[in-house]
Amino acid sequence: MATVTSSNAALGSVRLTHLAALDVKGTDAEKFLQGQTSAQVSLADGHFAPLTCFCTPKGRMLANAQLLRIGDEHYRLLLSTTLLDSLATHLKKFAAFYKAELTTLPNLTFIGTDGNDQALNDQLGLNLPEKNFPEQIGTHTGSEQAFALRYPGETPRWLVCFDDAVHADELSVSDDDTHRNAWHLEDIRSGLAWLTEAQQDHFLPQMLNWEALGGISFKKGCYTGQEVVARAHFRGQVKKRLLPVSVETATLPQIGASLTTGEDKAVGEVVASAVNEQGGIELLAVMSTKVIEETVPLFLAGAPAALLPLPYTIERVDPEQLAVRLNG
Repeated sequence: MATVTSSNAALGSVRLTHLAALDVKGTDAEKFLQGQTSAQVSLADGHFAPLTCFCTPKGRMLANAQLLRIGDEHYRLLLSTTLLDSLATHLKKFAAFYKAELTTLPNLTFIGTDGNDQALNDQLGLNLPEKNFPEQIGTHTGSEQAFALRYPGETPRWLVCFDDAVHADELSVSDDDTHRNAWHLEDIRSGLAWLTEAQQDHFLPQMLNWEALGGISFKKGCYTGQEVVARAHFRGQVKKRLLPVSVETATLPQIGASLTTGEDKAVGEVVASAVNEQGGIELLAVMSTKVIEETVPLFLAGAPAALLPLPYTIERVDPEQLAVRLNG
C-alpha cells in the first residue's frame, strides 16, 4: 500500500503514463479484429471510438481497450501499458493468417486535459469544446499533430494522444502524481476501469460492467470467448459487478486487495483507486452482488468502507445504438 496526500487539484492538463497503444494495419485489419474483439469493428468510423475487450476461450478478459479508426485499413487500440506487450503477442499468433500487421506504440504521449488549456490546443492544432456535451462521450477529433478522445466525467475532459513528431517536452503540461490522481479519480467516478496485468485472465467482461458501457456487441458474429460472454448475459449468470466504494483511509490499496465483511469474509477485490478531495480513498472493486442485496458492513484492511452509487444503470447498452445516437 502507498500513503498519499489529499488532492484538490483541478484536471488542467497532465501527462498520463498508464495507457499505451497498439496499431493494427493492413487490408485484413477489420476482418482480423472482428474475429478477436467484442466490438463491432465497423462502428469505429473515425468519429465513434467504441469500447472493446479481448477474451480467452473461457470468456476471461485479456485486456479491455478503446478502438479508434485512424485511417483506411488502420486501427488503434488504447489499453493499459501493462498489457500492451502481452496482448500484442497473443494477437500476433492469429494475425499471421491475415494481411494485418500489429505494431506496439509504447512511446506515444498521452495528455489528459479539461480542454481549457488554450496553449496546448494551439500547439497541437486542436479545437476542443469547452462545454460539457454528454453526447460527445466516446467520440474523437484530431489534427495533423494529434487526436483527442472525449472521456466521461462530471468535468469535461479529453484524452489527447500524439507521437514523437510533436515535441512533448515543449508542452506546458503537468507531470506529477497529484494531477494524474485527479484524472484517475474522474475515471473511478465515471465507473470506468482499465484492466491491468495483475488481473488479466480473471474477470468476465460483465464483471467490469462492460456491457453497460457499450463495450460488448451482442449482435456481431463470433469472436474468441463470445459463447461464454453471451451465455453469462442471457442466462443472468453474472454474480460479480464493478462497484464504487469509499474508504476511510489515506492509504491507496494494491490492485487485487480484498474488501471484506465484519466476519473477515472476502466479498470483493480492488481494481483501481484514487485519493479524493477530503483525503480519503475512492475505488472501483469487483464485488459479489450479494453486497448490494444484503446491507453488510464493509472493510478494507480494517478501515471502514461504504458503497457509492454508480453513475449509470447496469443494463445492456448496444454499441450499435450508441453509434447511431452519437452520429445522429
